[in-house]
Amino acid sequence: MKNNLFEKLLGSWTLVELIEVPLKDGEITNPMGIKPKGIIIYNLDGYMSAQIMNTDFENSDTKNNKPYLAYSGPFKTDDEKQIVSHTMSVSLFENWRDQTQNRKVLFKDGLLHLETEKPFISNSRLVIHKLIWKRMEQSNKNH
Repeated sequence: MKNNLFEKLLGSWTLVELIEVPLKDGEITNPMGIKPKGIIIYNLDGYMSAQIMNTDFENSDTKNNKPYLAYSGPFKTDDEKQIVSHTMSVSLFENWRDQTQNRKVLFKDGLLHLETEKPFISNSRLVIHKLIWKRMEQSNKNH
C-alpha cells in the first residue's frame, strides 16, 4: 500500500476537469476551454511533466483561453501539508521557468485533485485553479 504522498502521486494521470474559481463573487470559468485534454506524469526519479491543451481553441475567446500549457522539472511533496511542489525547469511560459509552484493535493473517489496553493490574478480577478485527474491505465501491459 502506498503510504506517503510521493508514492501516491507516482504514475500517469489524464485530465478530467480544469476550472478557474474566483475568490469573491463571480462566475467559474474554463481557462483551457470546456473539454481540455491533459496528462501529468510523476516519475520515481522525482521529476514530473504536465501538458494541457485547449481542444476547442479555434472557437474560443483567445483573450481568455490559452491554447496550450506545458512544463517539466523536479517535484517534491510535503506529507504534513499535503502539498506537491512543481519546479519548472522547462516551460512553455518563459516567466514560469525556474519557478516553483505549490499545489494542494487531495485524493477523492480514486481521483487526484490539485489546486493552486496561492490565489493569482487572471482577467482582473483573484482566482485559484482546480484540476481533477484520473489515473491512466498502463499503456503496454507486456512490461
